[in-house]
Amino acid sequence: METCPRSCTPAVRFCQKLNRLKTLDDDMMATSLKRCLSTLDLTLLGVGGMVGSGLYVLTGTVAKEIVGPAVIVSFIIAGLASLLAAFCYAEFGASIPKTGSAYMFTYVSVGEIWAFLIGWNVILENMIGGAAVARAWSGYLDSIFNHAIQNFTETHIMQWNVPFLAHYPDLLAAGILVVASFFISFGVQVSSYLNHIFSTISMVVIIFILVFGFILAEPANWSEKEGGFAPFGLSGILAGSATCFYAFVGFDVIASSSEEAKNPQKSVPIATAISLGLAAAAYILVSTVLTLMVPWHTLDPNSALADAFFRRGYSWAGVIVAIGSICAMNTVLLCNLFSLPRIVYAMAEDGLFFSIFAQVNPITKVPVNAILVFGILMATMALVFDLEALVQFLSIGTLLAYTFVAASVIVLRFQPDKTGSKGTASTSSNPSAEPSEAPSESQTINEDSGELKQYESFSDKLQLVERQASTERREVGQLKAYWEPYLGKLLGDCESGEVVGYCVLTIIVSSVSFCAVLEFGTKQLHLPIWSFTTLLVILSLAYVLSLALIWLHEPKTSSKTFQVPLVPLTPAASILINIFLMMKLSYLTWIRFTVWIAVGLFVYFGYGIWHSKEGIREMQPKDTAARYVVLPSGSLVETVQSVQPDGQLYASPHQTNPSTASTAEEDAGNR
Repeated sequence: METCPRSCTPAVRFCQKLNRLKTLDDDMMATSLKRCLSTLDLTLLGVGGMVGSGLYVLTGTVAKEIVGPAVIVSFIIAGLASLLAAFCYAEFGASIPKTGSAYMFTYVSVGEIWAFLIGWNVILENMIGGAAVARAWSGYLDSIFNHAIQNFTETHIMQWNVPFLAHYPDLLAAGILVVASFFISFGVQVSSYLNHIFSTISMVVIIFILVFGFILAEPANWSEKEGGFAPFGLSGILAGSATCFYAFVGFDVIASSSEEAKNPQKSVPIATAISLGLAAAAYILVSTVLTLMVPWHTLDPNSALADAFFRRGYSWAGVIVAIGSICAMNTVLLCNLFSLPRIVYAMAEDGLFFSIFAQVNPITKVPVNAILVFGILMATMALVFDLEALVQFLSIGTLLAYTFVAASVIVLRFQPDKTGSKGTASTSSNPSAEPSEAPSESQTINEDSGELKQYESFSDKLQLVERQASTERREVGQLKAYWEPYLGKLLGDCESGEVVGYCVLTIIVSSVSFCAVLEFGTKQLHLPIWSFTTLLVILSLAYVLSLALIWLHEPKTSSKTFQVPLVPLTPAASILINIFLMMKLSYLTWIRFTVWIAVGLFVYFGYGIWHSKEGIREMQPKDTAARYVVLPSGSLVETVQSVQPDGQLYASPHQTNPSTASTAEEDAGNR
């Protein structure tokens, strides 16, 4: 800051505002919400969020129009990509058991404006997800009755021919969302109870589909006569995996519910793993059964499973499947309506969104205002938008959130614990991390037992300083000692975690560039082979070199909660896969996404940046701490300094005047 001209100081301060981190309280379990969810509750929430319209509608659509029987492989790829993202969510949900999901994780590790944009996109993700499922629910029920609902609406109510909008207002879809919002507002236990009922019925129906479906399976439906196993080739499989990714987006409801979990440190990782495994198995097995029962090119995209049983002569089985599909879609609706208001609540609680949404009903312990308002908005979207447009728009926001969460995992793993303004030590950013070896101003460490005891005199303080200097070891985020002779001159002067932060940024930029060249290089950009190959090699080297540099730094080695394995490799692979899937989306989706981001920036700079509680906290008086300095004359001078949220010290002008400093020369003479 001293080397920066005065003219750029306001710009630097403005950037600091945009990138300020959230300060967490000492007690991570304290909440105004009700902690009542068990591991089983969270698991069923996760299963309910993933196994819904994707199983009964998306499977048939992707198999017929994009992939063929190789939809099985597409689901495997999408499941693996989701698994990498789920690891990252599980670590954050266990270590930071606060509602907000990707928004909260980004706020703690990356910065405020990025957290707001991620939260803004997660809001859109849940709104579109609920509206899309309601549309699918309505369409599935309508197809069973031979489209009688659609025909009646178009004939007696209204219809329109507007781009990106549905051909008619879907009153049934809007109505089911309004009713579901009403039930969700009664509290988390009511929501969990309804989810248990619908999830149980759905899983029983899935087991029935698998058993009866494999009995009716005909391997000839995968033969060359019917087009083969992968009629659209590798490109079709990859394009299908980008669409199939939509099927797994519901697992983040577990992280969103961590503030209402009884024991989030254990239940969040367990529930995430079990629910994702069950959902992946259901999708893979059901798509196998579906493409073996009837030829893939004859599937009905609107109600593939029920139609397959009807065509094989088992109409009663088709009715059972239809009942299961309705129950499964109800669970997804409940999960979207459960997650959305809690994201809005978290943002409003931090001051980044309108404060009316931070109000919690004292009886039901849920943010009723957020539930009702956004439930009505979701119903409005389901009323007018087309299902296909909604699904494409959904994927991009989800993938962006997954990318930022994966990046946040790397940043926090190699970032030293910060001291908050409330006196929070390492537990502020990672409640499970072990306490730092450096004690507070009023405590020291017993060498024999490791227990804390109060300082007894200034001499104790001086001995502590000498002992710490002799036993100093490398902090988290610094270059490992082994590599100091080789890279010390180049990287040794960097602050802890600084190099890792730049490397994470390089990983994201190189991943975006690599996927863009790979996807558009030979087609849209018409690059020659030598240029195409050279760019891929250079970008790959940048990606690998960044991973290597991160690995050369000291990570946090111990934790009482779940941690992502193989960091930074696992989250970096998640970043690459998520970005590649984003490149598979249409340009219209990117245009809509850009418009939504622009609206979000307008909301943030018009309201959020002025009402941010972190900004208000920065303006409040800081805590003070005493510092003892040995002068050349042998005097011991005490100065009182302000402790900032980021751990830096700034001297208080009214307290550091030399005339008010206390000396200890007489005490030194007595000793």
